[in-house]
Amino acid sequence: MNFSRRILLAAALSAASLSSACAQSGPVDAAGRALEPLSIVTASGEHKFMVEIADDDAERERGLMYRPPLEDDRGMLFQFPAAREQSFWMKNTPSSLDIIYIDPQGRIVSIAAHATPYSETPLPSNGAANGVLELRAGRVQEIGAKPGDQVRHPFFRP
Repeated sequence: MNFSRRILLAAALSAASLSSACAQSGPVDAAGRALEPLSIVTASGEHKFMVEIADDDAERERGLMYRPPLEDDRGMLFQFPAAREQSFWMKNTPSSLDIIYIDPQGRIVSIAAHATPYSETPLPSNGAANGVLELRAGRVQEIGAKPGDQVRHPFFRP
């Protein structure tokens, strides 16, 4: 096989491999970040979101820093290996967020609504949580979410 045929074959195999990997990876946002479905069940019904997952130290540390405001149906779910008191801040986060602390069974523990952009003031969970969901500020009020409501996602075990 001559050199140009090898190059074409390698390019075709690489493109097919990339295409296959993309097809298997599930939904992504405009920036190519993977998204997973999540819903919150409140007195007004089930509210569906597509969320990014932050499940390692680097992802949890960066969170939504330096990012534009979230769309109404988007969020970020922070997953921690154990339930404990959590505390978040808004350092380097340019848009206000609603921060929802969630226990291992998927029940909302507490909510820090309309967190102030760029603030380094800690916002504690006031109870053990192993999940933290960040949504665009105001979404909690719009859907009527409150402590005790259920968050549905495979991470939680109701």
